Amino acid sequence: MLTRRRIGPRGPCRGMQSMYVQLSRDGAGMMLRRIAAIVAIWVGLVIISMPASAQDGPCAARLFDDARFTVCTIDPATHDIVLYTSDAQGRAYAGFSRLPQEREGAPLVFAMNAGMYHADLSPVGLHVEEGEQIKAINTRPGPGNFHMLPNGVFYMTGDTAGVATTEHFLARGIAPDLATQSGPMLVIDGALHPRFIRDSTSLRRRNGVCVGDSGAISFAISEQPVNFHHFARLFRDGLGCRNALYLDGTMSSLHAPALGRSDAIRPMGPIIAAYPRQR
Repeated sequence: MLTRRRIGPRGPCRGMQSMYVQLSRDGAGMMLRRIAAIVAIWVGLVIISMPASAQDGPCAARLFDDARFTVCTIDPATHDIVLYTSDAQGRAYAGFSRLPQEREGAPLVFAMNAGMYHADLSPVGLHVEEGEQIKAINTRPGPGNFHMLPNGVFYMTGDTAGVATTEHFLARGIAPDLATQSGPMLVIDGALHPRFIRDSTSLRRRNGVCVGDSGAISFAISEQPVNFHHFARLFRDGLGCRNALYLDGTMSSLHAPALGRSDAIRPMGPIIAAYPRQR
């Protein structure tokens, strides 16, 4: 037969032991609170001592409808926006590590995968770098997200950026200095893409772009899998954009030095980057 053995002192000593344990716990709790306070002060001092460029980077965390995103806002009037595919030797950059880290003395402050690409990392649709067309606009039908019409184009002419459906881009005869084509459009003239379903179970990490009323460009990447409907509402309802373009999903990647972040998920095709413009 099993018997239970009481271990430890009985009587008054037992009460004293309980009191000692309680005092020890109180002391430990006070010590932990002091340590937490010291750590908080230290973190605050580190942030204050960070360079302005690290504190004032273009990217910030954003919570929208219970999902986490990072949104990077770039002013095209004060930044050079550049598209990259291949280096001078014709080799695909394939990631952020080989991008030019400076442009005319200004540091790279942001980069993200741009429009969709083929297995050889070449762009699927229109791609224009510094006024030179690398790939013509793609209006062919086909499978996949790129061909979920309407698809669209993110473009720049001078310091002005825009997002338009492929049809409207062609109809307006825009001659861009920079352009990347992808699909589908997320938001078209204030309306979500007609094929998006609120309760869709197709969840992916996604990234996209829009241009606000002020002319500032917002690039967003989801930090958790979301569906198209949710992602599109971030741009329309969260960022106030009337037109927004999906760039890609699953392999969506961000380079944000001020956040200490440089994703390396898999090889990338077109990459869009930003450098502060030197005055």
